[in-house]
Amino acid sequence: MSDDQRFFDFLKQRIGLDVASVGPAIIERAVRQRCTALHMTDSDHYWQRLLSSHDEQQALIESVIVPETWFFRYPESFATLGRLARKRLAEVGTRRILRILSLPCSTGEEPYSIAMALFDAGFAGHQFKVEALDVSPLSVERAQAAVYGKNSFRGEQTDFRERYFSAVNDGYQLAERVREQVSFHVGNLLDPALVVNHVPYDFVFCRNLLIYFDLKTQQQALDVLKRLTRDDGVLFIGPAEGSLLARLGMRSICAPQSFAFSHSHEPLPAARPALAEFKPLTRPLPPTSPPAIRPFAPRPQTAAPAPQKPRPATAGASALLEQIATLANEGKSSDARQACEQFLQVHGPQAQVFYWLGLLSDVEAQTAQAQSFYRKALYLEPQHSEALVHLAALLASQGDAAGAQRLQERAARHERSVHSERKQ
Repeated sequence: MSDDQRFFDFLKQRIGLDVASVGPAIIERAVRQRCTALHMTDSDHYWQRLLSSHDEQQALIESVIVPETWFFRYPESFATLGRLARKRLAEVGTRRILRILSLPCSTGEEPYSIAMALFDAGFAGHQFKVEALDVSPLSVERAQAAVYGKNSFRGEQTDFRERYFSAVNDGYQLAERVREQVSFHVGNLLDPALVVNHVPYDFVFCRNLLIYFDLKTQQQALDVLKRLTRDDGVLFIGPAEGSLLARLGMRSICAPQSFAFSHSHEPLPAARPALAEFKPLTRPLPPTSPPAIRPFAPRPQTAAPAPQKPRPATAGASALLEQIATLANEGKSSDARQACEQFLQVHGPQAQVFYWLGLLSDVEAQTAQAQSFYRKALYLEPQHSEALVHLAALLASQGDAAGAQRLQERAARHERSVHSERKQ
């Protein structure tokens, strides 16, 4: 590898960053930017500065980290949090407040969303507290200022902005009563001191961080997250990270598209089972805990579609795609599969339909069939992020760590590319 291997190793040691997850060009560009800022043309001189200056070490980390978040990202998870928190409050009464952790908290959108979601669920300020942690002092400083531009408000549901924000010259200022519920700290998930004498939390949010770690660091981080979550608590993770928690011994609580896991061996009654929760998990539960969807007879695998440009979706095709998603999310797997077959007969091959067929097969433990469908989806749409993530998890469960890592890297690169395009 290039002379910049020492910088790759530094970032791996400090923040656990796996160079393969972001690509060496990102780190090399950050090093060049810091050299330019310091009027240095020699990377050796910069390396010496880096070793001797804590401020410069943090500056390089800031150059590599690109915060990308917005309020109520993955909205279903916040609705699930509200339901579970009300149940937990009924259990603990006035004995203690509920404690929630958000890490990495970036510029604050996630922990503030947690606070707003709990207010919307009927909580009073004295009943809960949110703690937020990030490795970047700059991000924490921005979070504490709590002034946000339009890029932090995405999606169709932005009515919360009217309830909790006021317009200012630079954007929107968050209400003080929400800010008071969140305390911010600079820290690192991989710091051994993080869990020393630390009382576990009722709910922990740690999303889209593990995909930037190698396998060894993922295991280390997951061990910490497990210790930070109460035995009866819930851990919310990113869509691509479910299979990692499953291998650690945690299990999905089966709340649709909430990406939530628990230590408990029994399902939480506050959450209803649905196929959509298996979206990030991609692996069925053990045989002792059968899937919550109705069983169906496996269908024979079909030949891979001939190379062709996917047909444009018509109004009828769009409606049928929505119907497939609705049926699958309601746990009606047989009906969803029939709708997929109908779509293929009428409209021809489309990546999203093959993805749904793969997911249906995956949940029912038809692994060979699921793998075939995921590959068909990627044949038609090579950057189909969900198919990439699920096929990677399937390969990992079969012991193909190298194949899984390649797909995970593709998915991570694609997500960063999409985020970069949004910022332009």
